Amino acid sequence: MNELAGKHIVLGLSGGVACYKSAELCRALIKEGATVQVVMTEAAAQFITPVTMQALSNRTVYGSQWDAREANNMPHINLSREADAILVAPCSADFIARLAQGRADELLSLLCLARPAQQVPLLLAPAMNREMWAHPATQRNLAQVAQDGATVLAVGNGDQACGETGDGRMLEPAELLEEVIAFFTPKVLAGQKVLVTAGPTFEAIDPVRGITNHSSGKMGFAIARAAREAGAEVTLVAGPVHLPTPRGVHRINVQSAQKMLEAVVPRAQVATVFIATAAVADWRPATQAEQKIKKDGSGQTPVLGFVENPDILATVAQSQHALVGDLFCVGFAAESHDLLAHASAKRERKGVPLLVGNIGPATFGQDDNALLLVDAQGHRELPRASKRALARQLVAEIALRLPVPRV
Repeated sequence: MNELAGKHIVLGLSGGVACYKSAELCRALIKEGATVQVVMTEAAAQFITPVTMQALSNRTVYGSQWDAREANNMPHINLSREADAILVAPCSADFIARLAQGRADELLSLLCLARPAQQVPLLLAPAMNREMWAHPATQRNLAQVAQDGATVLAVGNGDQACGETGDGRMLEPAELLEEVIAFFTPKVLAGQKVLVTAGPTFEAIDPVRGITNHSSGKMGFAIARAAREAGAEVTLVAGPVHLPTPRGVHRINVQSAQKMLEAVVPRAQVATVFIATAAVADWRPATQAEQKIKKDGSGQTPVLGFVENPDILATVAQSQHALVGDLFCVGFAAESHDLLAHASAKRERKGVPLLVGNIGPATFGQDDNALLLVDAQGHRELPRASKRALARQLVAEIALRLPVPRV
């Protein structure tokens, strides 16, 4: 997927050691289909050369408002009018102060001031020492530029070039790319509170063994990311998987089906959309041994009894919050055969408006998938594609099905 295809980004670099990250960010933006025009301050050129950024962007780098290469000698006008967005990364404390004051004594701040604010958004990725970040003047300036219409991205926490540790690091290039993609995504779920479950559950037999399944959690995590990008407030209840949390998503880790139920039920009471992507184990051992069950050499295997796990989707779908129409529930069915028949039956049994089916063995652990959407009107196939692409399609489908808010 080229998620930024057709977008033209002006990438501004102000002075800071984080300029080294801007090189990778430039490559990432281009890889996603964007064209990138780099504009650098004089201070930025002390940390990374214009030659480097020119090679990566395949465009001449601008650094002076008096650049004679522009026929009208107005690069601040021409460059801003061509852009779909201006991203300043890194955005230093000094540059934030310049923006707050409306200064225009060098090309990048002049370009930001001259942009048509209603057509060309301004995104800022702050980068500075932790004390500079926490200083009241910086926070006051950040509030001012946000009030003036800029989108101020978060900062990271960790080791800093000065040897100190704390808030103020510029986000990593992959994180900034995710933020840019999210910014351009239509906000079809604005105002919605989405609760997603993802991954397998693990039902313990003893302290070192348990019953689980092959679910990787990739589909659920992709859905959580897509919902957040679409403007929703997202909570993700995840079984035992090793996946990074999508930016802006609140994550709750659980192990067993019972713990997942305990995490889901109270949060479903305040959600407006529930997407049950998790592959919850249907059964769990009736008892859990306190110590590891050992072989005794007799050849006899231990006898395990099982009990049925709670049905999380059915429990939520039958809650008063869902029954009165304040919660839209989406179920998932991972089947091995007869997908349409099993998915249709499960939708009726669970009492949900939308059931999403897939063939489990063909998708567990994979980066792509194919989905079958089943509702009261019939069914529709989403052909095999990346889970990322399918998640965005599914979010759009859910948005179309949501009831009109009551007044």
